[in-house]
Amino acid sequence: MDLEAIAKIVVDRGYHLHRDTGPGMLESVYEVLLAESLKEAGLNARRQVTVPIKYNGVVIDNAFKIDLLVEDRLIIELKSVERSQPVHAKQLLTYLRLMNLPLGLLMNFGMPTFKEGLKRVANDYFGRIK
Repeated sequence: MDLEAIAKIVVDRGYHLHRDTGPGMLESVYEVLLAESLKEAGLNARRQVTVPIKYNGVVIDNAFKIDLLVEDRLIIELKSVERSQPVHAKQLLTYLRLMNLPLGLLMNFGMPTFKEGLKRVANDYFGRIK
């Protein structure tokens, strides 16, 4: 399945989750509910996927954890805070670079509307399209 088609399904499922439950739940609750919704949509969604880092011969196998990895191609970073911070997008970009993936979605379920809490983060995405 095309990456944009996957992203479209994820955004749609995230929107419905936010609409139906509203803001204010813990991030971990949104993570479980969104993962299950994506599985119902026929997508492979893995939770808390470890991301290794290698630097100067030092390897840390579980340096970071991705909230959701969809179809092993799209990273979803979930938040449930009143206001997104620039560091949240930087965190997602770091994961994309470490995993050598082109696209991620930052979803902050703490915002009044889903649209306000949604941000696409690209890692040289347009340079990869052939």
